[in-house]
Amino acid sequence: MKLHFRELGTGSPLLILHGLFGSSDNWQTLAKYLAKEYKIYLIDLRNHGRSPHSPDFNYDVMKQDILQFMQDQQLPEATIMGHSMGGKVAMNFALRHADMVTRLIVVDIAPKFYRPHHQDILAALHAVNLAEVTNRTEVDEALAQHIQELDVRMFLAKNLYRKEDNSFAWRMNFPVIEQHIEEVGQETKSATPFPKPTLFIRGANSRYIKPDEDTATIEKIFPAAKIETIENAGHWVHAEAPEKFYNLLINFLAEEGKI
Repeated sequence: MKLHFRELGTGSPLLILHGLFGSSDNWQTLAKYLAKEYKIYLIDLRNHGRSPHSPDFNYDVMKQDILQFMQDQQLPEATIMGHSMGGKVAMNFALRHADMVTRLIVVDIAPKFYRPHHQDILAALHAVNLAEVTNRTEVDEALAQHIQELDVRMFLAKNLYRKEDNSFAWRMNFPVIEQHIEEVGQETKSATPFPKPTLFIRGANSRYIKPDEDTATIEKIFPAAKIETIENAGHWVHAEAPEKFYNLLINFLAEEGKI
């Protein structure tokens, strides 16, 4: 599958993978700063953003997509950063293709299994009747029936676009994502650990990485991992504390020379 992507900057390559219901747009602000020193590839994962839709949606096919992307871009190796679902894609790819990953950055997700927990978001998306809404205010009102947080509703609404007939549509492949939602939380396993430098960044207010419970699992599969916590931030830690996130990232990338 040929993934849609945006390319910024020059230097050593850094691939950025968004989370569930997201797109490459979510990382543009950070990418502009990183592009001063690195060549950034902002990628839309399959069934998201402007990348193709497919009935297949799991980590096996998504890590294969990244392999094809790197081969198409003639990238023998790169640093890969992924948030949430994108972090799971990054972990799965690094464990299968360690020779192609210089450094790994995983944002607010652990290798463990997560039970399906997106019921409110799925219900909110179902509440939006795209055939009837005429503006984004009406979309937000429909989403608000199930989601109180404005920032979450705005995040979801970034998936909207207008078709040629001026009606709204989702860029993401919502039916397939919903059908395979249990795949998103699948455990990341490997008999062979990833030995290279790895950084896990978690938001202190997020429940996705619990240091007391998850550190041993992380270090077993990623023995060179460091786990850093950003206070006063949740799951979207890069958006809630961008300066602290950027500083952690740059310091990690600068260790032992540039990537």
